[in-house]
Amino acid sequence: MSEQLPIYEIEDAIVDQLKTSRKLVLSAPTGSGKSTQVPQMLLKHGLLDAPSKGQVVVLQPRRIAARMLAARVAKELGVKLGDEVGYQIRFENVCGAKTRIKFITEGILLRQMIRDPQLKGISAIMFDEFHERHLYGDITLARALDIQESNRPDLQLLVTSATINSDQIANYLGDDCRTLHSDGRTFPVDIRYGRKPSYENRAPIWEQAADAFCEFARTEDPGDVLMFMPGSYEIRKTLETLGHRREARGYDRLPLHGELSPKDQDAAVDQRGRPKIVVATNVAETSLTIDGVRLVIDSGLARIPRHDPYRSINTLLIEKISQASADQRAGRAGRTQFGICLRLWSEAEHQDRAQQEKPEVQRLDLSEVILTLKAAGIADLDTFRWLEHPGEKRLNAAEELLSDLGALEGEASESSTITEMGRRMLAFPLHPRYARMLLAAEEYKCVSEACLAAALTQGRDVLIRKVDRRIKDLRSDLFGTKARSDLFVLMKAWSHAANHRFNLDECRKLGIHAQSARQVGPLFQQFLDIAKREKLSVHEAPATEEALQKAIILGFSDRIARRMDSGTLRCEMVHGRKGVLARESQVHHADLIAVSEVSEIGQSDGDVNTILSLATAVEPDWLRELFPKDFSSKVEVWFDSQARRVYAHEASLFRDIRLGKKMVEPPPLEQSANLLAKEVSAGRLELKDWDNSVEQWIARLNCLAKWCPEFELPQLGEDDRRAVVEQICHGAFSYRSIRDKQVKGMVKDWLSDLQKTMLNDHAPERLKLSNGRTLKVKYAENEPPLISLRIQELYDVKATPTVAMGRQPVLIHILAPNMRPVQVTQDLANFWKEHYPALRSQLSRRYPKHEWREL
Repeated sequence: MSEQLPIYEIEDAIVDQLKTSRKLVLSAPTGSGKSTQVPQMLLKHGLLDAPSKGQVVVLQPRRIAARMLAARVAKELGVKLGDEVGYQIRFENVCGAKTRIKFITEGILLRQMIRDPQLKGISAIMFDEFHERHLYGDITLARALDIQESNRPDLQLLVTSATINSDQIANYLGDDCRTLHSDGRTFPVDIRYGRKPSYENRAPIWEQAADAFCEFARTEDPGDVLMFMPGSYEIRKTLETLGHRREARGYDRLPLHGELSPKDQDAAVDQRGRPKIVVATNVAETSLTIDGVRLVIDSGLARIPRHDPYRSINTLLIEKISQASADQRAGRAGRTQFGICLRLWSEAEHQDRAQQEKPEVQRLDLSEVILTLKAAGIADLDTFRWLEHPGEKRLNAAEELLSDLGALEGEASESSTITEMGRRMLAFPLHPRYARMLLAAEEYKCVSEACLAAALTQGRDVLIRKVDRRIKDLRSDLFGTKARSDLFVLMKAWSHAANHRFNLDECRKLGIHAQSARQVGPLFQQFLDIAKREKLSVHEAPATEEALQKAIILGFSDRIARRMDSGTLRCEMVHGRKGVLARESQVHHADLIAVSEVSEIGQSDGDVNTILSLATAVEPDWLRELFPKDFSSKVEVWFDSQARRVYAHEASLFRDIRLGKKMVEPPPLEQSANLLAKEVSAGRLELKDWDNSVEQWIARLNCLAKWCPEFELPQLGEDDRRAVVEQICHGAFSYRSIRDKQVKGMVKDWLSDLQKTMLNDHAPERLKLSNGRTLKVKYAENEPPLISLRIQELYDVKATPTVAMGRQPVLIHILAPNMRPVQVTQDLANFWKEHYPALRSQLSRRYPKHEWREL
């Protein structure tokens, strides 16, 4: 009996609190009955009757939970689903005029708040499983609180969860909000951890789970088993692996995830005579109750959606779940008896996991919800009643996309306002990109085709991706091997399935997922109905492919991509992003595409790929027609090392990707000079007239500037050298033009005539000695000036010669007759006195024919 559920222990407190303050935060363990019984309590105690008979709207984070909970409550009340109890999820509404208890997914109510800010007919809103912190749950709670405080003081707000921070939510709701807690009557759960860290186990996660089950089953009776896997792929691999294990014989092995048909979802939850192993995603963490589960095997992983606002990419990576999620999963084993939870990671690893998952408002694309808030009159997003602020980057990225789509006008978050286009886009329960595509379709007379294309993208893929060669050949015969859009291929596949009444065998021949294809039809019709209601012209005549391509481009202009080369599938997108075109795409022949889906997908083996899917071929002229203000040109200049010449072309840019180019002759002179100078400075090009005499002139200048700073001579450093070389290269764009250029005069023009005189006087190129001889001086920065001469050429020179107004003595390399140094000195007088006598005696014997004076 449902009245025996633990939640009924606090039934009176729940009713009293809602009667007095109209706000309540309720925490209760999984399986206590809060999701199904609290709405019935409100109905039973008349809390939905004032001021008129109204509804309790129960917000659920997931569609599968909304549908199953509604079915369960309807069964408990003995009514037909869709009458007193109903549900509404995106694209499906099973409710009626008599509906009093309505389970819905979160985005539905937020849109209703725009159409009807009074929320007529709604007496209470219950935010279930709020700990999951779904995006629309946060936003809808904020709007509901505003509505309650402004014009609906009678509106009852109830926030429930198994693992919620009650105090935080209560403080957010206000001082008059009370918190209640139900301890429940769950059974103890023995939590067992892996014997070694998970990163040391290299086996796939599905094999680890199967091994854990088999090891347990050899010693104990597992009873019904619930396994948690990150996604449908891992679920399928787990079921396949269990099918080959002796210990799993006799068990019904069932999947549970959001992509399954309602029938298959129900099969996993329903009670049956044989024991079962249910392998589920995190949809089974909360709301859904699978009675009889004794053993939970937890991979500790989930595919967690995130949005990278820096790259405008949706990611769906496999990540470690938080401690709170792990506790939720473990609690599934203690519903009806003592339970066991096997965690496939170590206890030490568990302590390092996050306490809670980050709220979706801080990790998902906000564009759809921002458009909804702007339609509700929220002018300044920074001052909106955020439970947790999403961050400026996420807000700006969402507004930038909406502005690109024409949905907002104005630049800053506090001043941007919704446009008429934006309001029209809200009529379609779709991401703003698809809504914009549908509105554009009216201009190109392809509304019907656009509605079908949009419907085909909202659920599971109609075409199965991994198929054998036979199916591929049949697809090629029927659909062709290439297309102007992958959406056109999906449309052909759906039409084929529809023409054969979604016959399973006929669909299987072409690898068409019959159930998914069948679900497209009602959605297609719903979009057509909305289009007609919004007075869009639905033309009966078939539209051209070009018309639909242009409508798609208008919705996905921020995802224009260009193939980087013909040999691979690598692409560059606008805004500096990169990705790989999906292998199954039939638009490989196009150089320029618009991409409807961009996803960063992580696999169990650790690989991460940015995949560009559902591509549509784009002609550059279409972009010029549709987005004339987004084009610019850029001259790109480069040096060709083979031709030893500068070339340039003018590139045509759509936003920041290059669409075409044409040569520019002659290349821009300033940039050409810069590139030639770079090659000269790096030593890859040689200026013949830039010889050692030029280097010595520069060294003389830089030395004298240091020795005599009062002369205020301008030194010639590396940057200055580059500037001089650029001046030499000015007007040229090839090595031939500069190779034989006379450069010495241009270098010396660095100085004025007076400065040149100072340089020649005080750092002379040649130095006259006291004996009348003139010698070339060698200069080097940070070293003394140097002369080299034979001993005989120094006779009669008693004092060390100097430069720089006598401040800098010259370093003398004294040479023997064979021109090899025998002495180095800056003190010539001491040389003659201390060293010469011994040298004279030694050298005179070796070179007797030379003069050797006695001093």
